[in-house]
Amino acid sequence: MAFLEFKDISKGYPGVQALSNVSFSVNKGAVHGLMGENGAGKSTLIRLLSGDQSADTGTISIDGEPQTYKSVRDAFASGVIVIHQELQLVPELTVAENLWLGRFPSKAGVISKRQLIDSVAARLKDIGIDIDPAAKVSSLSIGARQMVEIAKAVILDARVIALDEPTSSLSSRESEVLFTLIGKLKAKGTVILYVSHRLDEIFRLCDSLTVLRDGKLAAHHPDIAETSRDQIVAEMVGREISNIWGWRARDFGPVRLEVRDLCGPHLPSPISFSVRQGEILGFFGLIGAGRSEMARLLYGADLRNGGAVSVDGATVDADSPRASIRAGIVLCPEDRKHDGIVQGRSIEENIAISSRRHFSPFGFLSLGKEAAVADEYIARLRIRTPSRQQDIINLSGGNQQKVILGRWLSEQGVKVLVIDEPTRGIDIGAKAEIYEILYGLAADGMAIVVISSELPEVMGISDRIMVMCEGRIAAEVARSDYDERRILTSALPDRTAAAS
Repeated sequence: MAFLEFKDISKGYPGVQALSNVSFSVNKGAVHGLMGENGAGKSTLIRLLSGDQSADTGTISIDGEPQTYKSVRDAFASGVIVIHQELQLVPELTVAENLWLGRFPSKAGVISKRQLIDSVAARLKDIGIDIDPAAKVSSLSIGARQMVEIAKAVILDARVIALDEPTSSLSSRESEVLFTLIGKLKAKGTVILYVSHRLDEIFRLCDSLTVLRDGKLAAHHPDIAETSRDQIVAEMVGREISNIWGWRARDFGPVRLEVRDLCGPHLPSPISFSVRQGEILGFFGLIGAGRSEMARLLYGADLRNGGAVSVDGATVDADSPRASIRAGIVLCPEDRKHDGIVQGRSIEENIAISSRRHFSPFGFLSLGKEAAVADEYIARLRIRTPSRQQDIINLSGGNQQKVILGRWLSEQGVKVLVIDEPTRGIDIGAKAEIYEILYGLAADGMAIVVISSELPEVMGISDRIMVMCEGRIAAEVARSDYDERRILTSALPDRTAAAS
């Protein structure tokens, strides 16, 4: 019997119709997949479910009762919890405080911190999540923060839980903990709305599936066993994608980036490598391996303790991002929301923010040139937006990533692109577009460093792979020698256990 039902849901924004008459239902105790390209309407749908926004037309019903939400608090009171890809935690509070925010145990109005921590520790242990309840959220990795959000939904006994790309920041072990929790919730009768671009997870976890495209219902599969991966991809993108990676051989030029004995915070072992003109060098490792730390040192976001970086033979004094940019090194960071985009600003401003100095003689900004640059890269990178004045926060993850790429492409003299988790939370169609952009840049002679926790992605697009483990280079693998087991084994701290 249907427990969660969306009926004729429509939602529009200025210049964009995000959803048009979407209807489907989910049975009690079912895990229901929700797929579609970025911009298909998935995020809008779960915002409506969360009470963050209201539909223009249509109704959402739970257990046969139409729901009228005026706020997130209303949805929460009805037993609905949405765990967004962009986490909703208070960084300077502890794990325990975040989990019980607004419901602190108290005696005579006095909050007992010891009781709070002890009760949370017991619940976390019960559901299999190993996180210190007294730790500040700001001290946790992105993956650990995601687990805190998931723990919140489990502890509060929600009737409906929506998970938006829940494993995008999780390690393999953390993902398995999540999958076990989903099984327990399903057995209790909880409805899980599972939003993901990872087809292996959809087929492993979901009982049914809905596919959205361009804000409309593209397909609804009451029994996921009766469909196929190829069919779902075709429904998502409206076309067949035979080879998402699209890799092809290229001729490489001389060494463009040379890194020697680089070390710094959270990177205790010296790192050395080089990248040639036109080469895509992949970095793979598990969460905590030091890949992002290496990227930040290379870019000058963190001060290095030692080592040397050179571009085209010239030493780079990388004591700041500004110095690195002027030397031709740019970074697309792992956390787009906090470190990449400028929230509250338009697409135009986000693209032109770095290159403004090139068309601002005597300190006077040329708005016409800035608009022209924005229009050029919106068209070149196929950024889906009704206007260059659109606030970047309203774009999908894939389009935000394209804006960041456009920012660096508009910067004159870029020679080295470092891109960390290039397709995190991005749909299959947009992934293929991002890869094509990278191949085009490499063909033009740029040296590219791609950091990814998705092994198929690293193997699919790179010409060579550096494997990191516990802050050091554990292996270097040429494309002709790619082997998934070998690469993954090299990334594991306990080689003996991995081989057994």
